[in-house]
This record gives sequence, C-alpha cells and structure tokens, in this order.
Amino acid sequence: MKLRTLLAILGLAVLGFACTDTQHYPITGEECGPDDPVQDLSVQQCAEAA
Repeated sequence: MKLRTLLAILGLAVLGFACTDTQHYPITGEECGPDDPVQDLSVQQCAEAA
C-alpha cells in the first residue's frame, strides 16, 4: 500500500514538472514554434476533448 502511494505521488510530481515548460513539448522535448496550433489551446479545451 505504501509503495502504491509513493508511486502515485512521484507520478503526479513528474506530470506537474512536465507542465512547467511551455516552450517545449513535454514528451519529445521539441521546441514549440510561433505557428504551432497548440499555442492557443487552453486547459478547458483539452478537458472538453477528453
């Protein structure tokens, strides 16, 4: 049980740190360009698509 809790906390921390850099994609590390269509997306739009 403690291992699951620890893994969940670590997983959430990794996800939180992945969202701090808005100039690069979190998985590939590629830089976002000014013409990139995802620049205009909001969190609410992403939640609606899911």
